[in-house]
Amino acid sequence: MFALTPRLTLRPGWPEDAPALARAIAHEAVVTRLARVPWPYAPEDAATFLSLPRAATEPRFVILERGGAHRLIGGIGLHRADNGDHELGYWLTPDAWGRGYASEAGHAVIQMARHALPITRIAAYHHVDNPASGHVLRKLGFVETGRSQRHALARGGMVEAVDFALDLDAPDARVDAAMPIAA
Repeated sequence: MFALTPRLTLRPGWPEDAPALARAIAHEAVVTRLARVPWPYAPEDAATFLSLPRAATEPRFVILERGGAHRLIGGIGLHRADNGDHELGYWLTPDAWGRGYASEAGHAVIQMARHALPITRIAAYHHVDNPASGHVLRKLGFVETGRSQRHALARGGMVEAVDFALDLDAPDARVDAAMPIAA
């Protein structure tokens, strides 16, 4: 699947994206906000990540800024959590923070899940010390469901997190123009 939003292209990551992926994510301020990403992050880590298999109900995308050189600025996707839930995860490179890109990409992935995948619920969480991510989740319609302890590889241990869920059977409160997606 691919998606075009007003400012972004979401597409699967390709092996040749490894150098750009490594440059975009290899910031301590990014990696320490994620669960499964090592620190320091090396180009070999990007190549390994891009070679991981994906299930049909686990879309995973790189986020490209469409203005100019189509620069890789982040990643977003759904994956199956240990408890069986589909979980939304996302990140942006620091110079892309604060522009609404996470909300824009998140909305596209939620619309894909709602209309093209056999998923009825999406879970998500953010580390307590990353409230901006909670703001994004609330904008996307997620509802806080509690708190938990989550492992963070780059931090080498457990981190307090705020848990969220989104019921995809509920009507979408956002009224937007149709989003072009392709399988």
